[in-house]
Amino acid sequence: MSDKKLSRRDMLKLAGSATLATAFPSPGLTARAESPQIKAEEAAEVKTEATAEEVVNALEGAYGVHPGRRRNHTKGIGAEGFFIGNPELAAYSRSGLFTGEKITVVARFSIAGGNPNVPDADRGPRGLGLEFRLPSGSLHHMTMINTPMFFAAVPKTFLDKFIALAIDPATGKPNPAKLEAFAKSHADNKGQAEYLKAHNPPPSYANCPFFGIHTFKFVNAKDEVTPVKFRFVPGDGEKFLTDAEMASAPNDFLEKALFERLAEGPAKWDMIVTIGEPTDEQTNPTVLWPEGRKEVKAGTLTITSAVPNAEAGSFKINYDPLVMADGIQPTNDPVLLFRSPSYATSFTRRLRGI
Repeated sequence: MSDKKLSRRDMLKLAGSATLATAFPSPGLTARAESPQIKAEEAAEVKTEATAEEVVNALEGAYGVHPGRRRNHTKGIGAEGFFIGNPELAAYSRSGLFTGEKITVVARFSIAGGNPNVPDADRGPRGLGLEFRLPSGSLHHMTMINTPMFFAAVPKTFLDKFIALAIDPATGKPNPAKLEAFAKSHADNKGQAEYLKAHNPPPSYANCPFFGIHTFKFVNAKDEVTPVKFRFVPGDGEKFLTDAEMASAPNDFLEKALFERLAEGPAKWDMIVTIGEPTDEQTNPTVLWPEGRKEVKAGTLTITSAVPNAEAGSFKINYDPLVMADGIQPTNDPVLLFRSPSYATSFTRRLRGI
C-alpha cells in the first residue's frame, strides 16, 4: 500500500462503501497520485479543517461547553425505522437506496444550536439525521433541516455567525450590536432568517418537512450524472404552532409529542427528489431552484420508535453528510464539504468527553 495519505473524500468514500469484511483499505488500495491539482486540494483541505476547529470553538463560545454532547444540534431524540426506495430512481442513481428493499434507518431529530436546554418553541431550525444501513453492509448519511435553504454560502459566514452569538460576560447574553452587524454584512444569511421569521416552529417533529439543502449528484449505471435536491415531506402534514401556543408552550414538548405520535403508529415521510437543470445553482445552499422543476417520489421513510437521546443508537453516530454509498456524490459546494471536518471535530471532542 502506498504511504501517500488518502484525502478526506477518499476516506469517506471508503466509509460509505465499507462492509464488515472491508472496513479497512486492502493492501491493493493505493492513494491518489501526486499532481498540482491534488496538492491544491490537500492544501484546501488543511485550511478547511483549521476553519472547522475555529467554528467548533465559536460554537462553544456561544453556547458553552457541554462535555460528551454534540456542539451543534445538541438537544435531540433518537429514533429508528426503515426506508423503502423507488426502483424507478435507478434511471438517475445506481444507489442501493433505490432497489425497493427495506433498509434499516437510525435517525436523530434535533433543534439547531448548542444549548441542550433550548426551548422547544425556539424559532431555530429543526434537524433530521439519517443513517441508512444498506443490505450490502455499506452506509449512507443524510443530514437535513426544516428550512429549504441554509444561512451560509461559505464556511466564513458559518464562523462569523457563531462569533456574533458569543456570550457577553457583562450580560450573559449575545451582544445585539454584533448580531445586527452580522446580519448587515452577510447577505447570504437573509433568506433563512426571513423564512424562520415567517414560519412558526412545529408542534411535533412529525409535522416537519426536512430539506437536504445542498445539491447532490446522482450517478446511474451508465455513469450519467444528474444534479438533484431532495426533501422529506411529512405524511402527517406540515403544521405550525400559533403565536399563543408558542407563548404558553412548556420548555420541553417535542420528545413527548413524538413518543405520543409513535404510540398511535409509525410516522412517515415521502422522499421527493427534484431534478436539476444545467443552469441551476449547484454550489450555494442559500439559493433556491426555480419552481417547476421535475420531481420524483424516491421512496418513503417510516419511523417506528423513538429513544431518549443518551440511550439512542444515534447517540454515537457522527452524521457526516459526506458518508455516501455508491451512486450519490457531493458537489463542490464549499459548505457541504466543510461540514465533514467540522462534524469530525465536534465528534472527536464528544468521544473524549470534553
